[in-house]
Amino acid sequence: MGIKFSIDENFFDHWTQESAYVLGYLYADGSLEDSPAMRGKYIRVASTDRDRIEVFKRLLKSEHTIVKEKVSGNRKPRYLLRIGNKRLFEQLIALGLTPRKSLTMKFPHIPAPYVSSFIRGYFDGDGCVFLQNGIGKNGQKIIKRLSVIFTSGSDEFLEELKKSLQKEACVQGGGIYNTTRARQLWFFTKDSIKLFAFLYKDVPDKDLYMQRKYVILDEYFERRPNVVTAEIQTIQNRLGGEVVTLESAKLPRAGSIPARASRERSTSLKIS
Repeated sequence: MGIKFSIDENFFDHWTQESAYVLGYLYADGSLEDSPAMRGKYIRVASTDRDRIEVFKRLLKSEHTIVKEKVSGNRKPRYLLRIGNKRLFEQLIALGLTPRKSLTMKFPHIPAPYVSSFIRGYFDGDGCVFLQNGIGKNGQKIIKRLSVIFTSGSDEFLEELKKSLQKEACVQGGGIYNTTRARQLWFFTKDSIKLFAFLYKDVPDKDLYMQRKYVILDEYFERRPNVVTAEIQTIQNRLGGEVVTLESAKLPRAGSIPARASRERSTSLKIS
């Protein structure tokens, strides 16, 4: 019989901002593994951002070990937390997660007070921010577009996510596009500003958002102070911000929608 590690088996018993955030992150970067051969049911979450895995472990009060996976070439290392727990596994099944979920997952029913935390968790796992820079008529650097993007293999999930954001964040646009590996839901500047307010206005704790995605949005408002509302200013004052440089961000891959959109004498900054 394997070693039993301590964990909070009651974590998903009730809706909280923490459980909604973790569920959203699991919908993005987590998976369920039912392994009869090992007589176990496992929850797996993996990311190149070790801090998210550490947050996940801390919130669940887990004693499980974070494993650094081997990678080849210049790829960033991935960190894996694998939790064997039948009760948590069955709770997540009840909340809509399934093994091999990528192409089939559906948007779950989330009580209204927790929708923002769930979507922020998903965004931190499978979303990105894209800031498209350009050159003005007089040669000065200008911001051409701000975009917030959600990625999934499931059209149904993205369609329901879009409807939820239209209802809760009052966005008006949102287009779903094909990429090489998946589908993406894109929101452009006006809607991205609304999404910033929706995603970050009620963050109760620094653990419940990814700093490096927040700061590129904050950078946009630093460079475009004319669009900063009182609500946005309140968020900035509470969460702070820092300058994001090209060295700290992921640039768009060749052939991606961001890359194609940025060819007109522009440099682009993307965090995913």
